[in-house]
Amino acid sequence: MKGLYKFIFAAVGYWISGSIWGAIAGFIFGNLLDSAQLVTQNQQNRGAGGRDFSSDDLFQFYQQRSQTNDFPTMLMALSAAVMKADNKVVKAELNYVKAFFQQQFGPQFSTQHLQTLKSFLDASSIPLHQICRDIQMRLQPEVRVQLIHYLFGIAKADGNVSTAETNVIERISNWLGITTADFQSVKNMFYRDAESDYKILDISPNASDDEVKKAYRKMAIKYHPDKVAQMGADYETGAKEKFQSVQAAYENIKKKRSLS
Repeated sequence: MKGLYKFIFAAVGYWISGSIWGAIAGFIFGNLLDSAQLVTQNQQNRGAGGRDFSSDDLFQFYQQRSQTNDFPTMLMALSAAVMKADNKVVKAELNYVKAFFQQQFGPQFSTQHLQTLKSFLDASSIPLHQICRDIQMRLQPEVRVQLIHYLFGIAKADGNVSTAETNVIERISNWLGITTADFQSVKNMFYRDAESDYKILDISPNASDDEVKKAYRKMAIKYHPDKVAQMGADYETGAKEKFQSVQAAYENIKKKRSLS
């Protein structure tokens, strides 16, 4: 019967009233029963020492928590996926997440959000594809790119971005509809190699001096903090970090090429 009450009562409501409004009323009532059933099951699982949710239940839990545009729930789901990527959750990562949420949401950040994070961390698997598809429909591209920057911040919190963490973030990026160029640009702000400065500007080391200058101007506009100013101070801080990384990459290339 799990998750079916809303459909059963929608049918009953339509049969009794003979109208779509009766079906809607039945659906709403059934959805409340489904939610109550999920909470009860969650409590029983915790009491038995088991994991809180299956993958399907976890996505239902995510939908119920985020249906009123609960942005922290979206972030907690993605945060847990990155924290679990290398099969260990370290204190530095947890502190990074807590500090971010306290700065971003202030009094709205509560122990309930930490309990939400724990639910995702305790789950045997996280339905990332479904969650990312939901987030993609809700958020603007600039904000989605900022999420990738935030997730790399979690990965870097312990001083090292592992291959497993990078792979998870790349999957998230793909499912959020972020371009490969945008992902590589943000990745190389945290995971550097000999060509990172060029990758941040989304050009190859063989680019001409004019192409370097054009790429810098394009990326400076793209990652300007004003793009996410509406999201709050901490997001604006993250945007400034990206903007500064673009500037630093350009300065490094200028020095290598002796550009004025």
